[in-house]
Amino acid sequence: MKTKVLITGANGQLGCEFRYLDAIDHALCKDVEFLFVSRSELDITDRAAIESICDSEAINVIVNCAAYTAVDKAEEEPEEADAINHIAVGFLAETAKSRGIKLIHISTDYVFDGESANPYVESDIPNPINEYGKSKLAGEQVIRAIAPPDSIIVRTSWVYSSFGNNFVKTMLRLGRERDEIRVVSDQYGSPTNARDLAKVICDLLDRSIQNSPEVLHFSNSEACSWFEFASYILKSCDVKILPITTAQYVQKAARPQGTTMNTKKLELFLGGDPRSWTVALDDVLYELS
Repeated sequence: MKTKVLITGANGQLGCEFRYLDAIDHALCKDVEFLFVSRSELDITDRAAIESICDSEAINVIVNCAAYTAVDKAEEEPEEADAINHIAVGFLAETAKSRGIKLIHISTDYVFDGESANPYVESDIPNPINEYGKSKLAGEQVIRAIAPPDSIIVRTSWVYSSFGNNFVKTMLRLGRERDEIRVVSDQYGSPTNARDLAKVICDLLDRSIQNSPEVLHFSNSEACSWFEFASYILKSCDVKILPITTAQYVQKAARPQGTTMNTKKLELFLGGDPRSWTVALDDVLYELS
């Protein structure tokens, strides 16, 4: 019997990558039946709706890709961000626990303040510095408090894809429209190819978790600044890229300076190392070309 997996946020970058893998990677998805639901098809802030779909569809695993991700807008709409990133996550966790459903929840490097001199490990104490990060941390905390069976929190960073809106597509568009682009050079992290993340989550679907809820970090390997990221994206474009400081780029939400995450725990858990961010990015640049 196939594992029935509910994918929330199915129209986002990660959700679209699951759709792609479901369509083309039959070896990876042979024992899985996905049910993809967008926000219009399932309002995760409605607990009764979550319970109804899990019961009617006999769901075995929930992968929560739904999130409020507008970092600056969250400063003006903290209640809206909290409703999706925290309260709704609690509804998913309660539903999962009461029905013996595995929950895999996607979180973020923005739960950290960016002040560490070393890559963050899972046991480091979070300290978010903006409303988005606070709402995502609250989502993690409610999963820990409810503790659904076999539940996993996967923190990731700087996610991009050939689907949806993201930094890679924005840079490519600006590279066509402008002669000069200014990009922040003093914030560091690790870009993550959403398809690589989706493959990792597929590998986690049938894993038994002894210390549930488990927290795992995943990104592609090696770190860079946003300036270095942009420079690689636009390496074939005739556009001038100028490095600027965070102070020179005014944004409503504070950004952590360095959120590179240590992924060794997940590497040991699954076996194998993540691809470097440049190699993973080349795949998406090729698709977009």
